Amino acid sequence: MPNTDHLKRIEVHCYAGYRGEETPRWFRIGDHAVIVRNIQDRWMGPDHRYFKVTGDDDALYILRHDVCGGFWELVFFKRR
Repeated sequence: MPNTDHLKRIEVHCYAGYRGEETPRWFRIGDHAVIVRNIQDRWMGPDHRYFKVTGDDDALYILRHDVCGGFWELVFFKRR
């Protein structure tokens, strides 16, 4: 089992499109809320869905959704 201690659980609010697929619209890291300005990429893993997004703070984030567990994690962050 891979070590995921470096990942941070986050609160994500989504929009379910016409096909019912959830897309992150904004998320919270601690007390800091970030509005998703742009979804740059998305891909699926065996048990996870990933979203590479730009926030309203111009930072780049990769969010990971654990489909089975129903929780979200911050995988990557880079301030521009």
